[in-house]
Amino acid sequence: MIHSADILAARILVVDDMEANVLLLEQMLRGAGYACVTSTTDPRTVCDLHRLHRFDLILLDLQMPGLDGFQVMDGLKDVEADSYRPVIVITAQPDHKLRALRAGAKDFVSKPFDLAEVLMRVHNMLEVRLLHTESLAYGKALEQKVREVEASRETIVRQSDQLRDLYDRLVEEQKVSERLLLNLLPLPIAERLKARTELADGSPPEIIADNFPEVSVLFADLVQFSRFTAGMSAERLVAVLNEIFSNFDSIADRRGLEKIKTIGDAYMAAAGLPVPAADHAVRAAHMALDMIESIERFNERSGYSLQLRVGINSGAVVAGVIGKRKFIYDLWGDAVNIASRMESHGMAGRVQVTEATRQRLGEAFLFEKRGTIAAKGVGEVCTWFLTGRNGRSSCK
Repeated sequence: MIHSADILAARILVVDDMEANVLLLEQMLRGAGYACVTSTTDPRTVCDLHRLHRFDLILLDLQMPGLDGFQVMDGLKDVEADSYRPVIVITAQPDHKLRALRAGAKDFVSKPFDLAEVLMRVHNMLEVRLLHTESLAYGKALEQKVREVEASRETIVRQSDQLRDLYDRLVEEQKVSERLLLNLLPLPIAERLKARTELADGSPPEIIADNFPEVSVLFADLVQFSRFTAGMSAERLVAVLNEIFSNFDSIADRRGLEKIKTIGDAYMAAAGLPVPAADHAVRAAHMALDMIESIERFNERSGYSLQLRVGINSGAVVAGVIGKRKFIYDLWGDAVNIASRMESHGMAGRVQVTEATRQRLGEAFLFEKRGTIAAKGVGEVCTWFLTGRNGRSSCK
């Protein structure tokens, strides 16, 4: 069994030719409780350092002068006794990720660094690494016992089953890493992106961009979250956001929305894409009310007093994949900008919607008219507060 103390005691090596990146990663890791963190800006020293210290994890930048990360991984083959090399590569180039995994890396971290992503991938990789080490040690002990004594068939079968269970746990951890890759983009978009990157004839890749005439965009923000987290440890801050946003993700799945992204303590989702849906406004309204209820339940469990501000607008958007450093599926258009203003010009603990959204919702929900507000960069907008569902709402 792998304990948290074992993971935090792991030996980690950070390799990046940029001192600023090394310092940032060291600060992230030490802030999360990892005490044995070593670093180098010279990739030529990695093999010797690993031979001397036997690191449990190496965070390895791919693009370095003189000796790149792929060459370093080739050198590590001569150092590591078995085929398992504990490397998470650091890259800003999406097309390098698959190549790195084929070269022996076990996972990757994207630049620019995201605290939650770095800590999650490091924790998962170390747990897999320690399980791997534990299983190898167990296997060697089993072989020695077989050589020393004539064990009964029942004992041998039992010990073999235990060893198989350890390997099964390793396989499950690898599946978790694969699911993390799929969660970066909506499944239909991920399939299109995969086809795009496999072009081998040198032709320009397809631009993934679509027009959607009817969607509802939802923005939500935790009110004064920065003030609330002042002085909070990095581990606790990430744990709070992870619990809240994981609940939001579950709501999005249940209500049929697509999570677009999180920015700090803000959450963005949309209904009606990448697969169009006639009831997009209804889906977004249900999710908004569910999110308010979710925060209330979180406060009851934790003793906190967080409040959520939510805004919704409906209309036409353009959606597509952008980014050279990290892929992201994003939305553009006036409908998005107005939805953002509905959140930023809203009130704590309430859901503010535009007249366009209210008309699409009909009589299935309850509203309180707020009136016309001056939205920055948009102008005057007629707005309503979504206050609840009435008895004729078909999905409660």
